Amino acid sequence: MTTVRREAFGRMLPEEGGGEVEKFVLQSDSVRVEILSFGCIITTLETKDRDGKFSDVVLGFDTLEGYTRKHPFFGAVVGRVANRIANGKFTLDGKEYQLFLNNGPNSLHGGAKGFDKVLWSPQVLPNGVRFFRLSPDGEEGYPGDLKVWVTYTLSGRELAINYQAQTSKTTPISLTNHAYFNLAGQGSRDVYDHEISIEADSYLPVDDTKIPTGEVATVQGTGFDLRQPVDLGKHLQRFHLDGFDHNFCLHQGQDRRLVARVFHPPTGRTMEVHTTQPGIQFYTGNNLDGSLKGKGAATYPKHSAFCLETQNWPDAVNKPHFPNVLLHPGEEYNHTTWLVFNTA
Repeated sequence: MTTVRREAFGRMLPEEGGGEVEKFVLQSDSVRVEILSFGCIITTLETKDRDGKFSDVVLGFDTLEGYTRKHPFFGAVVGRVANRIANGKFTLDGKEYQLFLNNGPNSLHGGAKGFDKVLWSPQVLPNGVRFFRLSPDGEEGYPGDLKVWVTYTLSGRELAINYQAQTSKTTPISLTNHAYFNLAGQGSRDVYDHEISIEADSYLPVDDTKIPTGEVATVQGTGFDLRQPVDLGKHLQRFHLDGFDHNFCLHQGQDRRLVARVFHPPTGRTMEVHTTQPGIQFYTGNNLDGSLKGKGAATYPKHSAFCLETQNWPDAVNKPHFPNVLLHPGEEYNHTTWLVFNTA
């Protein structure tokens, strides 16, 4: 049985557009998750360790103010296009579109005011909550009126996130949730004691602005071979890696498949990621620097969390050999990601 509760979380300032922000609490026997109507943000995700003790395993803030100020997309749904678009430019049907540049020379996670910085309209479901918004034609430079639904449902140990969209004009779209996890509990110093595996035979090398070069490289014999579980801290040392911020190329197909697994030996917590998406961005919080005050006055230093963002491949709109990122009128964008929490 999942219970769903809604409560007030805060009010946005007039200059932010005003409006009440609500919090939705989804609770089963083994997982408790809190989600805001602002940015569809997962603010809290509590799950049991092997002794049955609950801990919150996602980074975030105690108040709305934390989320309305600049932060690294903690827990938010990002779009219209997750990840980076080179030079913030793409061409469709002979017309060039220019997006806001908010990540060096590139556009990242939807631009200046992406889906993470707006209020969504909520609808309570028996075991979850569905959020809706209309992204108007021209918003952040993107073409077409885009109707978007993001649905969170909790069933036992499994949190499902479904994304649906319809457009009035051809547009690129790639949606993901940008939760930062630490299975030791948020506020823990690092994720070096986590074991991770990712079911991917290839990954995308990037240039110095994190844009894929276009090469689809094999993981074989490299530090990107995570097909067997690795101890993250030792693995980074062994391959002299500063961390990961790379797209792993998943086996293509529309069906649900297991794509990543994380295990935290000290607590016994495990997290599996299943998805219908063609890629997963593995990010180890390389840009966290301890400057943000998080929940319970925790600070979040470098490598104190990881993200596993299921999505289309970065810059796919400019790389015809990457999986199709375009949604046409009359079609439906429909992807689901499932997070399964357990103990071992």
